[in-house]
Amino acid sequence: MPQFEAAGAQVVGVSADHVSTLEGWGKQNKVRYLLLSDFRRTMLPVYDALVTDDKSPIYRYAKRAYFIVDKTGTVRWIKVEANPLDLLDPAEVLKALKESGA
Repeated sequence: MPQFEAAGAQVVGVSADHVSTLEGWGKQNKVRYLLLSDFRRTMLPVYDALVTDDKSPIYRYAKRAYFIVDKTGTVRWIKVEANPLDLLDPAEVLKALKESGA
């Protein structure tokens, strides 16, 4: 994530997993950025980043989502993927970061 740090950004991961699960996953994968848990699913639905269709096999799972939040807490950019397996190219996020003025 050095390219984000060089741009003055802090990378934070948010998951619907429990804190202890995130801690284990972070250690196992040598994650160097902050991981936050939305286990009670209070933040994810606000940004349409949670599957809310109770007929879906992944009901209440987090969607793959990207946010740019400035230093005042204003959300400047959001990209929510329909498929949680789809990864966004970091270059696209960096471009959005620069264009957002965050």
